[in-house]
Amino acid sequence: MTLYSYNGPVLEFERIVDNHWQAQTYACSEAKARANLAYQFTKETGRVPRCKITLPGKIIAEGVVKDERTRVHPELA
Repeated sequence: MTLYSYNGPVLEFERIVDNHWQAQTYACSEAKARANLAYQFTKETGRVPRCKITLPGKIIAEGVVKDERTRVHPELA
């Protein structure tokens, strides 16, 4: 999984609701990170899940973290 960061504007139904929002999330792809960040903004600001949140800015991949699912359980080793 990769750590993704976002620092930029947030749009709700194509209208700017925040000019400078910062957040981070872990995801397998940039598309999933964008969806996670939009959901995170929705929860942080108390919006209903149906509202359309768009993050038009660039999402930056910070680093790669080993996926925990690939580790072998100690009892199985």
